[in-house]
Amino acid sequence: MPSFVIPDKCDGCKALDKTACQHICPNDLMVLDKEQMKAFNQDPSQCWECYSCVKICPVDAVDVRGYADFVPMGASVVPMRSTDSIMWTVKFRNGNIKRFKFPIRTTPEGEAVPSGGWDTDPELDGPVLYTEPESCGTATVWMKGGA
Repeated sequence: MPSFVIPDKCDGCKALDKTACQHICPNDLMVLDKEQMKAFNQDPSQCWECYSCVKICPVDAVDVRGYADFVPMGASVVPMRSTDSIMWTVKFRNGNIKRFKFPIRTTPEGEAVPSGGWDTDPELDGPVLYTEPESCGTATVWMKGGA
C-alpha cells in the first residue's frame, strides 16, 4: 500500500533542506515542494511499502492507500508496527473501525539464526548452491548420480 502525504497536515517539517520522510525513504520517493513547503510521494508505484515515512512523520501527515482487496473504497488504513507484528486499523466511510494484527516474525526478536536455518555443510565442488537447504533434495539427487 503506497504512501501519500495529506497536504493539510504536512508542515514540511519546517525544514530548509529536507523533511523527515525525505531523509528516511530508502527509494528517495518523498520530496519537498519548496514553493508550498509540503512533502509528496513523487512515484507511488515505486513505493517499497516499508512505511518508514509513515512512522517517522511527526505530524502524522503521511498515510497509506489501501488495496481494494484489503480496504474498501473510501476507507482509510493506518499501519502501526511493533517488534513482532503490524496492527492495521481500517476506518470505513460509515465510521466503523476494524483492526487486524499480523505477525512479522517467526522467531522471538534477537533469536534469528543468521544462516536462515539452513545449517548444512556445503559441498563446494558440487553443483548445489551453498544456500540450498537439504529439503530441496538437490544434494541427494546429485550424490545418487541423478540428473
